[in-house]
Amino acid sequence: MIARMLRTFCAAAALLFVTDAGAASAPRPAPDTMAQRVLACTGCHGKEGRATNAGYFPRIAGKPAGYLYNQLLNFRDGRRNYPLMVYLVEHLTDEYLREIAEHFAALELPYPPPRPASVSGQFFTRGEALVRRGEPSRNVPACAECHGENLLGNAPNMPGLLGLSREYLYGQLGFWRNGERRAHAPDCMAKIAAQLTPDDVGAVSAWLAAQPVPPDARPSATLPAKLPLECGSVQR
Repeated sequence: MIARMLRTFCAAAALLFVTDAGAASAPRPAPDTMAQRVLACTGCHGKEGRATNAGYFPRIAGKPAGYLYNQLLNFRDGRRNYPLMVYLVEHLTDEYLREIAEHFAALELPYPPPRPASVSGQFFTRGEALVRRGEPSRNVPACAECHGENLLGNAPNMPGLLGLSREYLYGQLGFWRNGERRAHAPDCMAKIAAQLTPDDVGAVSAWLAAQPVPPDARPSATLPAKLPLECGSVQR
């Protein structure tokens, strides 16, 4: 599987490096459009960036442009480390990364129905409680305090949490906990994730992944008036 993914990346990644100054020579050049250039992205993230809710790769279509841009910067600048992503963006400029982010952010596409949860009712209830109310005694704010009451995110920099697979959510929260994923300082998610137990991570991931996404889902236009922690990513 990894070998097949690498072949897909190698075949499509060159499109990201085509600039207006000059296209890569080819007998039959492809159209010079952003949709054509980002085929290297959709090879993993799914057609038009709307990945399914099964598997590890997250949906990027419709996410706030500022959030997508920050993540591309994080991969390029070493705050996130996934070799295939680093390979794609390590030589791209800030301006080009912003163009890519804005392309995917502008896509308004339907979400698939969620997969049924396969966990106990108590575990599921625990996940909902953390998402909706947090646990102040452990300095764990509710996910909804930052990501919105509808959990669809807030423009320009706060992502939605619905429509993502359980595997992806679990993996990313785990990366925050062990320091493999970082963000611009002050890194609010690192502080929050450090307070979560493995069971907390599993419960939150299971509950979020099982929630349906409204047909007109899109991020709110603005951030909440006050966030529970100072967060460097929302200031960029």
